[in-house]
Amino acid sequence: MTSYFDSSRFLWEHPQAKFTNVENFRRTINRKHGLNLKDYHDLHKYSIEDYTFWKDTWEYLRIKYSVPPQEIIAKGPIPEVPVWFPGARLNYAENLLWRNDDSIAITANNELGNVADHSFRELRLRVQRMASAMRANGLQIGDRVAAVVTNSVDAVTIALATASIGGIFSSTATDMGVQGILDRYRQIQPKLVFFETEVMYAGKVMDLQSKISAVVKDLNDRGLRCTILLPSAISGNEIEMTGVSNTATLSKFLASGNGSELVFEQLPFSQPLYILYSSGTSGPPKCIVHSAGGVLLQTVKDQRLGFDMTENDTLFQYTTTGWMMWTFMLSALATGCRMVLYDGSPFHPSLEGYLKFISDTGVTLWGTSPRFLAEVQGRKLNPLKIGSFEGLRAMSVTGAVVTAPIFKWAHEAFGGKFHLISTSGGTDVCCAFVGGVPSLPLYVGEIQHKCLGMAVQVLDPEGKNVEHSGQPGEMVCTRPHPSIPVKFWGDTADGKKLRETYFSFYPGIWRQGDFMVVNPKTKGIVILGRSDGVLNPSGVRFGSGEIYSVMEKFTSVVDDCICVGQRRPDIDQDERVLLFLKMRPGNKFSTSLEKQIRSSIRSALSPRHVPSHIFEVEDIPYTVNGKKIEIAVKQIVSGSTLKPSGTVANPDALKLYYKYKDIEQIAKASGLKSKL
Repeated sequence: MTSYFDSSRFLWEHPQAKFTNVENFRRTINRKHGLNLKDYHDLHKYSIEDYTFWKDTWEYLRIKYSVPPQEIIAKGPIPEVPVWFPGARLNYAENLLWRNDDSIAITANNELGNVADHSFRELRLRVQRMASAMRANGLQIGDRVAAVVTNSVDAVTIALATASIGGIFSSTATDMGVQGILDRYRQIQPKLVFFETEVMYAGKVMDLQSKISAVVKDLNDRGLRCTILLPSAISGNEIEMTGVSNTATLSKFLASGNGSELVFEQLPFSQPLYILYSSGTSGPPKCIVHSAGGVLLQTVKDQRLGFDMTENDTLFQYTTTGWMMWTFMLSALATGCRMVLYDGSPFHPSLEGYLKFISDTGVTLWGTSPRFLAEVQGRKLNPLKIGSFEGLRAMSVTGAVVTAPIFKWAHEAFGGKFHLISTSGGTDVCCAFVGGVPSLPLYVGEIQHKCLGMAVQVLDPEGKNVEHSGQPGEMVCTRPHPSIPVKFWGDTADGKKLRETYFSFYPGIWRQGDFMVVNPKTKGIVILGRSDGVLNPSGVRFGSGEIYSVMEKFTSVVDDCICVGQRRPDIDQDERVLLFLKMRPGNKFSTSLEKQIRSSIRSALSPRHVPSHIFEVEDIPYTVNGKKIEIAVKQIVSGSTLKPSGTVANPDALKLYYKYKDIEQIAKASGLKSKL
């Protein structure tokens, strides 16, 4: 078997590493405390051994507050979740809206090419007007505001206005079905709901009025006071609805305000700010409550120190409002930089047009996904013939495993002179556990290091730290940090569900659910997949990401794939590996292709990595946030009859896999060979 790090080779380093924000931060801490932290490795060690690090971070990032904290950390009602900075008073929105000038805060675009710039002054006035109307309609500290919205300036305005009052904001993308929306919003019982009325995706116009009617009629019985109908995202015209009570157009809602000044309620660091949701692919999603201070401190830390962000940057993160990356993106306003919003499909009207927009807009920090980059590669496009990308200095890739071939290709394809930042974090913490470090060298296929303040380790099933051995294991975090969720909405006072979810596998230690390995030489990290989806044929544990890495060489004919384990209760003694392929249009799955795939996996990995069966399927299931649903497919092929939840973007895709629980009959009928 080859090493996990055979592809690892030096790729890039910052031309002026000592002038990066993170190096300035290190020197600041040395001066402040009389320390001699020599490099990032020393800085990280300090960050996970001394809680003073978090006060250093608070001060370096210039967090705005009205009352300073009495101490850094104190015991909380949930044993594993401490209270951070008790006594402090601050407001998240105030920290994001500190600029009040005519520089551009937001550039918004959509599939129709309607580009609009909004200044910091305009954004602040929008938030002021929205907050005034919210207060007039009874919104108070702790009330929930929900939204089914596109990635637009309206969505940003609603979120910040809610935060200014001390409300709790929660959003979903407009493509989520009625059941998925209700699975979330029934639990949190919002007082106000903002709803798009007409949207476009991939050139298709969608009227959301029937969805609005179904959702609002249900929520009206659960404390909903008013539903605000946003203007058409296509024409800008307002749409009024009849037959649904307690609705108002956006203009009427805003007119209900009294024009009062924008007041930033001063609240505890741990005041709830956002409710995000677990994937919930096989059941109701968990409602994850994040604190205002935790989200602010962690996201700004990741951006300023991990992305080296300054107010001269332009950030573009492709995301919907239903993904945690949307909330992560908003914090860029705290740095005072320009933020680019895009509503729609990156492939419509054309992928080339989308790439040109990114280049022409002067994006310096671009957040994207491995799946998107693989699509650009698969279409054999040359980005530098489409745009210059001369402003691009960093690309952040997250949402799935970034394989070494895609890593190397992307860096070369977009000019080879930028920082490629592979990160892994999650909705659970609204930040990154591991990510980029501008002052360290970059190696192909590796996440550079653990993020500051995150005490990440790699544990084997018995709880032993194996990271220095170069062997894979569970990603855990052994020390508290500020953005541990404050609670699950509806949980018991002592956090029973939260503790069972994160702290039960290794008692008292946060288990993230990722399978990872650390390079003993570079200290770089490779995520091998979700640990719940770890493949384990004949006792050999490996991640699906290893298979996906090999499959990159077949992107010209294979559009997508998903790799899962199958072990049917009372039938299979050992687990077998199944690989499902979605072919590109005009290409057919054949015995010859199957042999090539098997040979490549055997050569690159080992004979024990070769799938028992390889099948062609029409579609690969994804969550609405763009993540492959490996665990649900694994459960289905192993005999489960689970019902897809509303978080599945293409639920019909899951239906394609039920027949594979009868693997013997399917393999015989396919006429293709089993494992050689």
